[in-house]
Amino acid sequence: MTKVLVLLSGGLDSRLALVIMKRRFGAKNTKAMFFKLPFGSRYSRNFDETKRFCKKEKIKLNIMDCTKGNLLKEYVNIIRKPKHGRGAALNPCIDCKIFMLKKAKEFADKNKIRFVATGEVLGQRPMSQHKGALELIERESGLRCRILRPLTDIYKIRGRSREKQMQLAKKFKISYPSPAGGCLLCEIGFIEKLKPLLKGKVSELDVDLLKVGRHFRKTNIVLGKNQKQNKILEKIFRKYGTGILLEPKEPGPSAFVKDKKYLTEAKKLIQKYSKHKIRKIIEIK
Repeated sequence: MTKVLVLLSGGLDSRLALVIMKRRFGAKNTKAMFFKLPFGSRYSRNFDETKRFCKKEKIKLNIMDCTKGNLLKEYVNIIRKPKHGRGAALNPCIDCKIFMLKKAKEFADKNKIRFVATGEVLGQRPMSQHKGALELIERESGLRCRILRPLTDIYKIRGRSREKQMQLAKKFKISYPSPAGGCLLCEIGFIEKLKPLLKGKVSELDVDLLKVGRHFRKTNIVLGKNQKQNKILEKIFRKYGTGILLEPKEPGPSAFVKDKKYLTEAKKLIQKYSKHKIRKIIEIK
């Protein structure tokens, strides 16, 4: 039987693609793949809803975790030197899509899967979803004649409007989350924190720290902006068992410090960003 692998971001378009492929090929012959990207949208950072959706549809979900190890290294190199350029910020949209489809091809070939499907819509994104870009991506990923884009090819959907997709969701009784925030590589505040790190090695720890707090000294000092972020910094500290965590006795920002040479500066920053006078700061090593 012919099998298909659907790239599932968790948003409306990819959910529709999954259901359409399931209806055509059957649940047993339809697989899903989710790319956990280090700097992706909210879908990439929180995919619990996506897992629940696949469970409901009885589709096996495969996770490609690009936030650590060799996949992280490979992805960071794409950001540093994208072959096909960037968008308005650090976003290497075409190279990112090729990267994901190449990994999908490797998985598909290994598991004897004939087609790879996406929720792409012609004309929806200016950089990576115009005709020339789609043909380029198909060619360089090695998936020529193997990529299916059901929203574009079957339902003839074009452009940025989601009206037709919402109509299909109603027809197929598909629930979906509200639109997520865009790629972090398009956010000026985020890329200003990332740029200095691209000159050296970007670690799994860096990936986690970049998404929280105020950053100083190239992410060597990270301050929580509120109690929730203080708890996230503590969780990161416990996860990696490295660095020093500074916690003020009174209400104020905690600080994750990578190296003890930054301790004095970190304590001063805690005082600076506190609403009240901090009398005691605890060092957790």
